[in-house]
Amino acid sequence: MERVQAIRGATTVAADTREEILAATRELITELIGRNNLDPRQVISAYFTATPDLTGAFPAEAVRQLGYTDWAALDSVEMAVSGALPRCIRVLVHAYFDWGQEVSHVYLREAKSLRRDRVDCGD
Repeated sequence: MERVQAIRGATTVAADTREEILAATRELITELIGRNNLDPRQVISAYFTATPDLTGAFPAEAVRQLGYTDWAALDSVEMAVSGALPRCIRVLVHAYFDWGQEVSHVYLREAKSLRRDRVDCGD
């Protein structure tokens, strides 16, 4: 029996460039798929946000670069909150999981500081 589960993840980039944004997003999605032992066909959607200081590329483009063209992918701008982590890309992925299958949220690079209470940060 399957259920739909939400998986969170985030990463950061050193610079606001197309190459950095897409490479970091590919790394994040690849790690999220791997840690959760997902077949990419189990994924329904990926909703990306980027902090307002990132304008070099749409993170969702990285999903297509990985060949996941059946996913519904959407980008949005994160709220501009004073003191928030800069140059941050976040993702919310919805996927089918078997009942009892553990979910591993993935935070990489400087984003590891965001949710140490809840995720495996890959240390």
